[in-house]
Amino acid sequence: MADKKQNKKQNKNYDEDYNPRFRKQRKKVCVLCSDKNFVLDYKNPEQLRKFINDKGKILPRRTTGACAKHQRDITTAIKRARHIALLPYAQN
Repeated sequence: MADKKQNKKQNKNYDEDYNPRFRKQRKKVCVLCSDKNFVLDYKNPEQLRKFINDKGKILPRRTTGACAKHQRDITTAIKRARHIALLPYAQN
């Protein structure tokens, strides 16, 4: 019986660490770092809509792919745009 279990383990075509549910994803590149001409401006709400979801929440770094420095800039710009009513605080 133990021999059958060992044979099943040896017949696998992939490594023991391989799990088909969890694939390695490519690391996202910061949009602001990669494009030097891209200027973040709180007065441009169309540009900032890429960084908020449909409910109006600010998307995290793992979703946007922004570096820590630029994520802080994004957050500040979105909060400024909300304050002067260019972006909504929340969607209904």
